[in-house]
Amino acid sequence: MATLANRLLEARPDAGRAWYRGGARLAGTLLALPGLERLGPVSRRIGAVTRDAGRVAVVGNPRRDPPDVGPLTVVSANLWHDWPRQQRWPERLEAFADLVEAEEADVVLLQEVARTPTLKADVWLAERLGLAMAYARANGDLDAIGFEEGVAILSRYPLGDLHLRQLSQGRNPFVRRLALGGLVDTSYGPLLAVSAHLGLVRRHNAGQIRRLRTWVHDVSEGEVAVIGGDFNAPEDRHEIEHTRRAWTDTFRAVRPHDEAVTHTKSRPRGQILHRRLDYIFLQQPPTMRWSVLESSHLDSPVGPHSDHRAVLTRLLPEAS
Repeated sequence: MATLANRLLEARPDAGRAWYRGGARLAGTLLALPGLERLGPVSRRIGAVTRDAGRVAVVGNPRRDPPDVGPLTVVSANLWHDWPRQQRWPERLEAFADLVEAEEADVVLLQEVARTPTLKADVWLAERLGLAMAYARANGDLDAIGFEEGVAILSRYPLGDLHLRQLSQGRNPFVRRLALGGLVDTSYGPLLAVSAHLGLVRRHNAGQIRRLRTWVHDVSEGEVAVIGGDFNAPEDRHEIEHTRRAWTDTFRAVRPHDEAVTHTKSRPRGQILHRRLDYIFLQQPPTMRWSVLESSHLDSPVGPHSDHRAVLTRLLPEAS
């Protein structure tokens, strides 16, 4: 296996750059004023944190041989970076690695993948599991503030032809929402695997889901794609209902009436909010149909890995 993070791909997400260029020019003008030159280091940190996503760390080939036959097992998980506390972070990563091994996952789609000077979650998991890896920073900046987080794809199959889409539109320069796609060369042919993390504000979230659907269709040219992520939208939202018309909701395909909570949150006055926020969708072209054999929401067998449950789906092409 090649040295991890030994390649950098310059991607060009197409949202938010105008804000960044304008902000950078304004910051430069202000810092040129008398007496403000000592603010330069602060300005550089702010500039780094607010810059758009664009670079993708890549290791295109796995260390382990992929299986020749059998279902394609996909896991999607929000790893909960919990910055700056990062409670039990190494233990949670180990617990998640145990989950991936126990389920023999072939493709892993990750959100809130944290990097610090002492531990890069994407690199650690790729080394621990022997998988190919692609990672894109979304928020923060490792060099500037010692922390960043983003989205990642891990694969037992060779991974290439990467694409990056910034789904947010620059309303908040400190928060970006991304989708990272990569072509996975499976035993059944290539498919596009996408990891996506969408925003919390409802009206922004709805637009991001629409942009994600359009982008996936364009990048995949309408061919098969597996899209997993933290959509931050419960399944009764109109935008999720619209997405189900375009893509197969793999969990509901086999569990139409089951309980489906993936995230639990405490609210004031002791209330507990239970929601389904995490999904794996399947885009199916007429030329190649896939069956959903199994889908479930999982916790690690050895202890909590996140404040979200992971989503697992097993797929198999239908006989022609």
